[in-house]
Amino acid sequence: MTPLRALARTLRGEGLVPAAMLSAGPDDPVPAGTRTLALISPREPAFWPHFRAAPEFSDGLPDPLDRWSRRVIGAVAARHGAVSLFPFDGPPYLPFQAWALRSGRIWRSPTGLLVSRGSGLYVSFRGALAFPWALTLRSGRASPCETCRALPCLNACPVGALTEAAPYDVPACHAHLATPAGRDCLDQGCAVRRACPSGARAQRDPAQSAFHMRAFQS
Repeated sequence: MTPLRALARTLRGEGLVPAAMLSAGPDDPVPAGTRTLALISPREPAFWPHFRAAPEFSDGLPDPLDRWSRRVIGAVAARHGAVSLFPFDGPPYLPFQAWALRSGRIWRSPTGLLVSRGSGLYVSFRGALAFPWALTLRSGRASPCETCRALPCLNACPVGALTEAAPYDVPACHAHLATPAGRDCLDQGCAVRRACPSGARAQRDPAQSAFHMRAFQS
């Protein structure tokens, strides 16, 4: 079994997937000697039941998903000879979005949100693994947005907070979620993310979307 297949198998057992990989550059803020970075994402839709069964989900302590990510991805790193890195450690925060775009497997959508072929606008990262050796990297493909004629994401936000014409209007989004009209996004998840055809197979459980939206709104 190749190192990459072994890693994918271990991550699958934790409800995760190596969503993107890239060669580390000399200016990347990574451990000395790092040659390859693997960005780790939830494997939707299997991830949510897996996380709900974890002790962090119900122990009542703050930041359950971050604590779960640190424990699980840290253990995967130790098993596979890597160093674990996390997007929530900071400031300064690690450039996960820039890494994703360099991988050739993640792109920027017309709304500004990241998009992948497997997860659509649901793509997210729970951590990364820094390896001291080179791994075989999959070649890049075209963004799914290039063949999406309808681009429903551009008109999905009820308050126009995510459009092609302007940066993400975070205050408008927060204000909408605090109103009765915003309950659909708050309970079912961001309407823009739900509208992406590439994310159809990765549709989240409404409880998972509500978990993330309430964390965002808090």
